[in-house]
Amino acid sequence: MRRRKQKPLQEHEAVVESLSHDGKGICRVDGKVIFVSGALAGERIRFSFRPHKKSHDEGLLIEVLEASEDRIEPKCQHYGVCGGCSFMHLNSEKQIEEKQKVLIDGLKHIGKVEGYEILPPLTTDPWGYRRKARLGVKFVYKKEKVLVGFRERGAPYLAELNQCEVLHPDAGMRLTSFASVIHSLSCYDKIAQIEVAIADDISAFVFRNLVELTDDDKEKLIRYAKEEAIAIYLQPKGPDTVTPLYPENPRLQYTLSDYDVTLDFQPTDFTQVNQDINPKMIRLALKLLDLNENDRVLELFCGLGNFTLPMARTAKHITGVEGDAELIARANKNAEQNNISNTDLHVANLMEDVSACSWLKGDYDKLLLDPPRSGAKEMMPYLAKMNIKHIVYVSCNPSTLARDAGTLVNEMGYTLVKAGIMDMFPHTAHVESIALFVKK
Repeated sequence: MRRRKQKPLQEHEAVVESLSHDGKGICRVDGKVIFVSGALAGERIRFSFRPHKKSHDEGLLIEVLEASEDRIEPKCQHYGVCGGCSFMHLNSEKQIEEKQKVLIDGLKHIGKVEGYEILPPLTTDPWGYRRKARLGVKFVYKKEKVLVGFRERGAPYLAELNQCEVLHPDAGMRLTSFASVIHSLSCYDKIAQIEVAIADDISAFVFRNLVELTDDDKEKLIRYAKEEAIAIYLQPKGPDTVTPLYPENPRLQYTLSDYDVTLDFQPTDFTQVNQDINPKMIRLALKLLDLNENDRVLELFCGLGNFTLPMARTAKHITGVEGDAELIARANKNAEQNNISNTDLHVANLMEDVSACSWLKGDYDKLLLDPPRSGAKEMMPYLAKMNIKHIVYVSCNPSTLARDAGTLVNEMGYTLVKAGIMDMFPHTAHVESIALFVKK
């Protein structure tokens, strides 16, 4: 079968109309939309693209001919090559404005919801904030070199990185160090990734080893862990095979001092990426819920207790539901260790039929939702039958928040009272948001 011949690359000049929801500049060539990474609204740019789709194409920025006043010099030496960040050429204030625009536009056009108060954005230091990440590892035979980091922008290859400015320094400043110790192993080409989990008192790294390590390899990693004062785990197969190599039994924790709560977690557990934004987010969520000592709260997608245990310090009772049985076990243990006894935690897949679940029949005053990117669409029919007065919805995807907001407001009799963004991922186009809905 003959391969279809590629169309020739075209070069054009254009003024960028605006930014897309993922931070790309929107240009038009003969009416066709071209998305150009690294371009900003109002800029005149020169770019290339290869005609491919009928509706739009992806362009490559060649030169900024007239720069926006909001353009800044990226702090990271690898920006533009590494695909980890997409907004580092835009000043922080404008990054926030663009993310707020994504939230507002989504609520208006997807959810058909307007007329609410816009909350002040939650922000923090935009550098060295990221405590959770999955780093790729690859031995490149042509270079005879181990690479550790993120993929190149728009390509499947690992970028050649020396450091990362957004990762917590315990990870971001160790990329070349990780590469060196891996290169010293006999299985230097059989380490697939490193999972990063930064706790309050120790930094943990899970090495995904595709083959069994020799005793000598293990000794090298143990010596490295001791020298660097870090924890190293091995993962020979699936997530259930993660085992500490050194120390023998590391304890990963983070503390929410406002609530006298400390949570234990495992390195592959879901925890919030930005531990400076996290306490601010919890404080805001609880303020919006306006909890009192008589409240019975339902929390869906409760995880290991990040919101659950702080809420339990004020409310009468918290019923938490989560699909991951290990996270529920962790949440129960965390409640016990923090001397919290007014929680009732259940395992249930909230993307499936939960009509037979006992917790669904409870009488609740308030609800906190913190779903994954797919949102809480499957829960809407159940919520429609419950007379919950206040709902706080924490979202990591403004599109699915907007969709669910449309259902709550236009079909279920709620009013969207307040909504705003939380800058959990500075320098990326990722938008974390929060919204308060009140029953009319």
